[in-house]
Amino acid sequence: MARRSRKSPSPVKPLVRATPRIGRLDFAALIGELRQLHEEAEDPDIHRMPDDQELFGALRYLEAHEAALNTQDARQKAAVARVTLWQYLREQADVHQARAVEDARSAHVEWAPLARALAVNAPSAAYNKSLRLRAAALSSAPGAEGVVRRTPEAVLKAQRLAAARAEAVRRAEQEAAQRHRLLAPVAARLLQHRASLDAADDVTYWLDEIEAVLPSCETPTQLVSLATYVKAVVREVRIAERSTEYRTGMTDDARAACAAAAELLTQG
Repeated sequence: MARRSRKSPSPVKPLVRATPRIGRLDFAALIGELRQLHEEAEDPDIHRMPDDQELFGALRYLEAHEAALNTQDARQKAAVARVTLWQYLREQADVHQARAVEDARSAHVEWAPLARALAVNAPSAAYNKSLRLRAAALSSAPGAEGVVRRTPEAVLKAQRLAAARAEAVRRAEQEAAQRHRLLAPVAARLLQHRASLDAADDVTYWLDEIEAVLPSCETPTQLVSLATYVKAVVREVRIAERSTEYRTGMTDDARAACAAAAELLTQG
């Protein structure tokens, strides 16, 4: 009986078995925990330990001063944490070395000198290693869909997807900035007439939120928040206007500010 030939996997599909990775890690917080272990053990040289942000230097210090830990529990915790941090550093090295190779190629560096820099024996080997590094970097990128294969097809596809995601983010930020240019004056106008609008507690709450975010409204999250707060003010004013007392207490300017906010929100 003839053997069924094994079908070659698509060179662009993610690996079936993803390589486990540490991924994102607050390494400074973990270094801080290790620092505390050494302080509790009264390590006499702890003042020489590098800053928590100096990952490589801190790891070298912790390795050299492991004997300062005076309990088995502390030594176990510190050793496992150091293994984790070295793995994290290894993963980050791939990402940053890939960027360095890309910068070198952008500066028209040939593969021969890069072979020496990448510790391989031939230009072709340098190219292949650069593929592995780029695949690792793309696998670690925000929004990455699985582990990228070390093939030219997979790397190029992942790069196209990453570029498309970056372009989508750029467009979203531009749109948010444009909305903010229109929304900020409307929000400021509501605050200008808050003395007439503050008679209702719920309105006051949302005006306070606008007042807090408006002066430093820069990030996409803040831009979205500002729109949410303005919408909430309009909603609560409409509810409060069911009360004759509130409605008659509003000035024409305050009423016009709310109408302008409502009109802008319908356009968005």
